[in-house]
Amino acid sequence: MNLKIKVQLSLMMFLEFFIWGGWFVSLGTFLVKNLNASGGESALVFSTQSWGAIIAPFIIGLIADRYFNAERILGVLHLIGAFLMYLMYGAESIDLFFPYVLGYMIIYMPTLALVNSISFNQMKDPAKEFSPIRVLGTIGWIIAGLTISWLGWDSEANANAGMLKNTFLMVGIASAVLGVFSFSLPKTPPKPSQGKQSIGDILGLDALKLLRDRNFAMFFIASILICIPLAFYYQYTHPFIHDSGLTNPTGKMAIGQMSEVLFMLLLPFFFKRFGFKKTILAGMLAWTIRYFLFAYGNGGELAFMLITGIALHGICYDFFFVSGQIYTDTKAGAKIKSAAQGLITLATYGVGMLIGFWVAGKIYDANLIDGSHDWKTIWMVPSVFALGVFVLFALFFKNEKIEYKA
Repeated sequence: MNLKIKVQLSLMMFLEFFIWGGWFVSLGTFLVKNLNASGGESALVFSTQSWGAIIAPFIIGLIADRYFNAERILGVLHLIGAFLMYLMYGAESIDLFFPYVLGYMIIYMPTLALVNSISFNQMKDPAKEFSPIRVLGTIGWIIAGLTISWLGWDSEANANAGMLKNTFLMVGIASAVLGVFSFSLPKTPPKPSQGKQSIGDILGLDALKLLRDRNFAMFFIASILICIPLAFYYQYTHPFIHDSGLTNPTGKMAIGQMSEVLFMLLLPFFFKRFGFKKTILAGMLAWTIRYFLFAYGNGGELAFMLITGIALHGICYDFFFVSGQIYTDTKAGAKIKSAAQGLITLATYGVGMLIGFWVAGKIYDANLIDGSHDWKTIWMVPSVFALGVFVLFALFFKNEKIEYKA
């Protein structure tokens, strides 16, 4: 892969995740401060990510993989996304905002698979070449958060004045840039026809036979369950950090992505030294500890507890989700590994988080007392729930040796 293509793919990844991180992190605060959204209304908005994840395989499987070059459909989707972002920027009520964000997530979530497909198509050895390209995406997410805090849009005064809506304008511009830029990316033609695909093929339902394996079934159930407390983090961490009085909440949350890069580097050592089961359990326990720190920390003298909770994101995400992808790949084998990964994605980002966003909204609304929220109780719910998943997995998942794969 020559330098020009490396630069193109790196810029593509940077913009792809700059776009997501540039509005999704601060979305919860925007909904509360600017659209006066209730917990239930916020849950509906955040659940659009899950619906996007559920619908994405149909767009990729029925359209992108069969009829069009991946780089072209990536360009079209991001240009449509730029327009929807502009509409979100101008929306002044939750009723107007919701259909725009739903439409946006339906067209954005497929682009996550498209950027990977474009990258892999240019690589002779993806195991070695992909990581340096993909890390630019994480850097893009971090830069987006730091930019928002540097511009001051997330400060108490500016957030109350409606400045967070500027994130949609910023991301809309970035989406338009990526949309136009996509047409210059290396050509990634449709895959050769492999016969008629069923709905089951597209959704990875062939991998359901893996559930006959007791260990995989336990992992599958745990993956869905752990996404329920995960939804609390995405939906309410930014409003919570904002309410705590901690300055630059969006920039502070970028620490989570920095941690993700660090623990991704540590994961191979931990995986090989302690094995798959202990690695997964460490990830689950990190969720419990994180929410406990949120429950008892504050934006004053105990601010370090909030920062530590955010910094645990690397263990929470890498040790569970990345290890889980490796485990799934190993159990599925070459024939159905793509179907198995698709099934796990559908179960976690689709079903698990859809339930999680709904539960988080209910808990948020139930703990509104005299105009303010009882954050201690709100965070203890996912903390205890994650601990329950930890115990369930520890008791019923039989240890097995899994080789680490890049």
